[in-house]
Amino acid sequence: MKNIILVVLFLFTSFYSVAQDRDQHREKIKALKTAFITEGLNLTAKEAQQFWPVYNEYEEKRRNLYRRERAEVENMECLSEDNADAKLDEYVEIEREDYLLKKKYYNDLKKILTARRIMQLKKVEDEFNQKMMREYRERQQASKNN
Repeated sequence: MKNIILVVLFLFTSFYSVAQDRDQHREKIKALKTAFITEGLNLTAKEAQQFWPVYNEYEEKRRNLYRRERAEVENMECLSEDNADAKLDEYVEIEREDYLLKKKYYNDLKKILTARRIMQLKKVEDEFNQKMMREYRERQQASKNN
């Protein structure tokens, strides 16, 4: 019985450690992104104070839509036509919600930044994502070579 408890405790601790590492990794990336965008847009303190709550709320809502869209269908072979049709309707609804969310986000940003700076934001975000992918690939390549 003691062995079972030790194994369960070890597995729980390992799972918690992996989840904690993943959360720390996400927080580190978020901090890097925040600094990259702040610098790339040259945000003033006042702009940053207004901008980040809007940006963070938008990102969280987009993440939730992404999770909904990526929810796995348990067993595709057993999926009825009605359930498949409902899933397709849900995908369309998610796309509609995404469009409305993006429209609201840009309208909210226009109260803080000019349209030109909002376009610059898109460019800075793309640059950050490209930089992260490049670094990820370099790490993957380095780990293969070791």
